[in-house]
Amino acid sequence: MDRALYIAMSGASQTLKAQAVNQHNLANASTVGFKAELMAANSVAVRGDGFGSRLNTETFSTGIDASQGSLQSTGNPLDVALRDDGWLAVQGPDGQEQYTRAGALTLDAGGVLRTQSGLAVLGDNGPVTVPQAASVAIGSDGTVSAIPLGGGGAATAVTVGKLKVVAAKADQLERSGNGLFSARSGVTLDPKTGATLHAGVLESSNVSASDALVNMIQLARNFELQTRAMKAVDEQAQQAASLVRLK
Repeated sequence: MDRALYIAMSGASQTLKAQAVNQHNLANASTVGFKAELMAANSVAVRGDGFGSRLNTETFSTGIDASQGSLQSTGNPLDVALRDDGWLAVQGPDGQEQYTRAGALTLDAGGVLRTQSGLAVLGDNGPVTVPQAASVAIGSDGTVSAIPLGGGGAATAVTVGKLKVVAAKADQLERSGNGLFSARSGVTLDPKTGATLHAGVLESSNVSASDALVNMIQLARNFELQTRAMKAVDEQAQQAASLVRLK
């Protein structure tokens, strides 16, 4: 009976983990540039003497859903949506280069281009800094141009930097928290050239709220079935113990 109990118990435990990931995806259904995390379950042999025929359940991450979210025009010249497999390089909280698809950018008081979460956006030579300007524009190749204060029209625009955009497939990245990703160990990401982004546009989350809600209900039902199985095994154990006492 303990075999059935452990199978149900491990299944219930892993279902809770899958539910947590699903809830995280659902909570970010409206987060700009968010990529859904994918999970899968598998049977795993229990190691140790005498356990050769025993299996438990294990849930593991299979990476991210790299499909593009819908594009929404904002008209804000500092908003960018990355094309295809492009990822925007930013300076992570630990100072290391990390990557994001969240392209809602702003300028701080010092003229440093930052994400909405305050991370510095990287160019080829470190964080992109824009001097005081009447207006700022970002080209489809990531070039950042500024028209100086009192400098006239577009003819006076000067290039002040270029956003660093790398090409990365889903299996080359690992989630590092706060919507950021890092290159997997041993992986070198190449710069993406040509038209790398859409300016004045934001990419929405690729999480389908309806699919996440259906998955949440299914996982809840799975957990209920697994707890029922544990209760049934416990009741059978009690009945067996009663029979032994009667003898």
